Amino acid sequence: MTQPSATPRTGTPPAQDPPRLEELAPGVHAYVQPDGGWCLNNAGVLIGDGAVAVVDTAATERRARALRAAVASRTPLEVGTIVTTHHHGDHHFGNSVVAPHATVVSHEVTRNEMARRGLAMREVWPDTDWGDLRLALPTLTFRDRATLHVGGLTAELIHVGPAHTTSDIVVWLPEQRVLFAGDVLLPGCTPFVLMGSLSGTLEAITRLRALDPAVVVGGHGPVAGPEVLDDTRDYLLWVRDTARAGLAAGASPLQAARDAGLGPYAGLRDSERLVANLHRAYVEESSRPRDTEIRSAPVFAEMAEFNGGRPVACHA
Repeated sequence: MTQPSATPRTGTPPAQDPPRLEELAPGVHAYVQPDGGWCLNNAGVLIGDGAVAVVDTAATERRARALRAAVASRTPLEVGTIVTTHHHGDHHFGNSVVAPHATVVSHEVTRNEMARRGLAMREVWPDTDWGDLRLALPTLTFRDRATLHVGGLTAELIHVGPAHTTSDIVVWLPEQRVLFAGDVLLPGCTPFVLMGSLSGTLEAITRLRALDPAVVVGGHGPVAGPEVLDDTRDYLLWVRDTARAGLAAGASPLQAARDAGLGPYAGLRDSERLVANLHRAYVEESSRPRDTEIRSAPVFAEMAEFNGGRPVACHA
């Protein structure tokens, strides 16, 4: 999830099913927050012999406390390690609530972005009940790869960015063939590359496919299988083709989105992200540097316009 640089008007969050903890393999769990919309992220819970780690936390104090309670329902052990997959607040605001004394691990650029942005997402959606939050920055960072040992469970931390953001990492458990993909993959939800890279995400998908995962936990949405890799690739290739057609016609990203419609992707959650993805695709198809920064507030306004005037809302 990304955040605009100015405050959009809030919408009314829909009713959601309660979060659930799904066991994927012995000691390996996905914490899923339906329905995966804006700010309703997933987390991973690894429970080994004498050690516990989580992959991402939650956006608000209330939701972070629910995650902490879910962990406590499976083990009396405290969480010792938190892995943060990227800098968006829905994935790390709850760090200090879930485990105030844990070691937080991230990519080095993610730490820099977390420090720079702080808790600013609270200002983007001021009507959200964020609760009492304290920024818990990573104390351990890496650049390319790292290996985390959690009481007999082995997790490989792999940098695959730029993709969803400039510095995404995934958490791969090779023995169990379980992949925690962060927001690089969003099963059932529309991909979102405004602050990352469309081409970079395609490259990341190629790398992730080589891992041969059996189970994929995306940053939002239901637990999936490896088909989400192809689904995401196909969507992004369609966005790229739509961008090329829009550029050739002299259309803006918003107009290109309207002209294209949603086609086979109308059923994806948060389909208004097409507009944002086209903004990123326009940058890359215009031969500008793919790390060109795009102001997000105007793009969020265009997403609302594409969505019939319904503003982008935080559902946490």
